[in-house]
Amino acid sequence: MEEESIKSFEEIVPAQVKISFDEETKRLLDVRKKQKSKKPVFKQTDSHKKKKLADYWRRPDGMHNKTRTSQHGKCPLVEAGYGSPASVRGLHSSGFEDILVKNPGDLDSINVGTQAARIAHTVGSRKRTLIEKKAAELGLKILNPTRRAE
Repeated sequence: MEEESIKSFEEIVPAQVKISFDEETKRLLDVRKKQKSKKPVFKQTDSHKKKKLADYWRRPDGMHNKTRTSQHGKCPLVEAGYGSPASVRGLHSSGFEDILVKNPGDLDSINVGTQAARIAHTVGSRKRTLIEKKAAELGLKILNPTRRAE
């Protein structure tokens, strides 16, 4: 099995789509990628033991809870140091701002340089092809295009 190395910002973004970002933003996107690769998965205490506990984060508040007291070997606590840089927080890994699109008319308000379209999951195949054609005309990037047989 081949190891997947951490791809830099230039490897993720296709060459045909032009992004108007400065070097500092590109650097911060790479910093965020490295930070997120080291970040642990935060889960509710003992969620792997009990079926009724979900796999998402809930702050431990019990008096004898070992995660709350940060005991060694227990689940890691969510802390401020795990966050990504503020200027790139919430951006897609390609560097674009993610805009949800439900019809072809929504594409008119998207900035080509910094924003990319994500087609809503409720959109059918007929309207999806219309959105993709209009995005190609406008030169917009679609984050979840229709998969084509290759």
